[in-house]
Amino acid sequence: MTELTEQTEETGGRRSRGEGRGAAARRASRTGGGAAPSLPNITRRIREYEVLDEEGLALIEANADIILEEIGIEFRDDAEALELWKQAGADVRGQRVHFPKGLCRELLKTAPKEFTWHARNPERNVHIGGKATVFAPVYGPPFVRDLEGVRRYATIEDFRNFVKLAYMAPSMHSSGGTVCEPVDVPVNKRHLDMVYSHIKYSDKPFMGSVTAPERAEDTIAMAKLVFGDDFVENNCVTLNLINANSPMVFDETMLGALKVYARHNQACVVSPFILSGAMSPVTVTGTLTQILAEVLAGASFTQLIRKGAPVLFGTFAASISMQSGAPTFGTPEPSLVSYGAAQLARRLGLPFRTGGSLCGSKVPDAQAAHESANTLNMTLLAGTNFVLHAAGWLEGGLVSSYEKFMIDQDQLGMMQKMAEGIDLSESAQALDAIREVGPGSHYLGCAHTQANFQTAFYRSALADNNSFEQWEIEGEKRVEQRANALARSWLEHYERPPLDAAIDAALLDFIARKKDSMPDAFT
Repeated sequence: MTELTEQTEETGGRRSRGEGRGAAARRASRTGGGAAPSLPNITRRIREYEVLDEEGLALIEANADIILEEIGIEFRDDAEALELWKQAGADVRGQRVHFPKGLCRELLKTAPKEFTWHARNPERNVHIGGKATVFAPVYGPPFVRDLEGVRRYATIEDFRNFVKLAYMAPSMHSSGGTVCEPVDVPVNKRHLDMVYSHIKYSDKPFMGSVTAPERAEDTIAMAKLVFGDDFVENNCVTLNLINANSPMVFDETMLGALKVYARHNQACVVSPFILSGAMSPVTVTGTLTQILAEVLAGASFTQLIRKGAPVLFGTFAASISMQSGAPTFGTPEPSLVSYGAAQLARRLGLPFRTGGSLCGSKVPDAQAAHESANTLNMTLLAGTNFVLHAAGWLEGGLVSSYEKFMIDQDQLGMMQKMAEGIDLSESAQALDAIREVGPGSHYLGCAHTQANFQTAFYRSALADNNSFEQWEIEGEKRVEQRANALARSWLEHYERPPLDAAIDAALLDFIARKKDSMPDAFT
C-alpha cells in the first residue's frame, strides 16, 4: 500500500509551562485552523422509540435490585474498591459486593445528566446527554482489511490513517479510541503512540487508554500537556470505555482505569459487554435486568471515587448463533435490548451509549449493509447519546475496514439529516409552490424547487444513482470500489490540523522518556 502516513517528527525538548501562556493563549494554541468540514453533534428533533411501558420498566428495575442485593457483583482483585464499598454501606463478602436497595441510585444523584466533551479545537467540542448524539469510529479490532483488499494485522500506520479519515469525515464527531490495535508497536508502549496520533492528526475529541491503570495515567498526563492541568481536572477531555466482565464482574484492569479517570474528572462509559446466551440470559428481559444491575454497580462506583465525575450508561448488546456460538448482529433481540436500555438510562438520568454500524460479515457486502443499517437506525431512534463503532466495523469487531468506514460515514450523514425531523417552517409548507404548479404540471422548474434543490435531499458521496448505461461506461463499479477510491483520495489530500510546536515537543519528550523507562513487551 502506498505510504499515506506522515512520519512522527523526531523533535525533542520540553515546553516550559506557565511562561506568558494563560488559559486564553493555551486555547488559541491548540485550535486547529483550516480543519476539514465538520458537522456539529446531532441534536435530535425526533422522538425516541420506546418499547417498554411503565410496568415493564418497573419490573426490570425491581429485578435488578434483587440481583444487586441478593446475588451481588464481584469487584475482583481490588482491595481499595472493596473497602470503599464497605464504607458506603454495602455488604462485602470476599470479592462480592451486595448492595442495599437504593444505594447505587442514591450515589448516582451526583453524576451529571449532561456535559461537554472538549476537543483541543473548541469548535469541535461535543455535547453528551439530552437530545445530543455523538458518533465515534470502530474500536478495538486487531486486524484491518486494507485498501489492497488484504486482511492482515493492523499497524500504527493504519491507526493514523483511520484517525485521519475520522478527522475528515464531516459526520464523525470524535476521532475515537483504539480505532485498530497496532500490533507492530510493543503492547506496553503502543498506547503512547495511539493517544499521540489522536492529538497530532485530529483536533476532534478522543478517547483514552484503559488496558492498564498506568496507561490511563499516561493518557491524563498527555491530555494535561495539551489542555493544562486545571482544565483537565475541571472539564471532560476524554471518554473512556470501561467494560463489565459480564456476567456480574468488574476486573482489576477495568477498575484500575476507571479509578484513574474518575479521580481526574474524566468520563467513564460503563458498558456491560453482552453476547446474549453466553454473557447474559437468552431473553431480552433477563438481559436488560442484568445490564441494569451491572451499570448501577459500576457507574455508582465512579461517584465513590469522585462525586460529580461524568459517567455514561453503556451497553454493547449482541446475540449469538446457538449453533456455532458466533456473535450475530442486526437481529431483533439486540435492538430490543438497546431500546429498553436507553429507556432505563433516561430514567436513571445518565447519558446513554450503545449501537453503531455492527455486522458479522467478513467483507463490506450486502450482509454487512443490512446488519449495519438495522443496528444504526435502531441506535438513532433509541435516543443514544454516544455511539461507538459508528464506522469501520467488520467481522464481528475483529476487523477495521477502510472501505466499510467510508460506506458507514456516508450513512452517518443520513442519520444527521434524519434526526432533524420534519421542517414545518413557512418555506417547508411549500404552499407557494403548490399554488404555482397547480394540477397536472410538475415541480422541477418552479421557483421553490429552484431555490431549494441544492439542500432539499441528502446527497450520498458513494451511492450510484445514474442510469445503467452511465454506470456501465464508468466501469461498473460496486460501492466498495467507490469507497476504496474515496478513502485513497481523502488520505492523499489530508491536511493535518495545526498543533502548537511547544505542545508537540512536550508530548514527544514525554513519550520518549516513558518508552525509555521500560523494555518492550509484546504480551
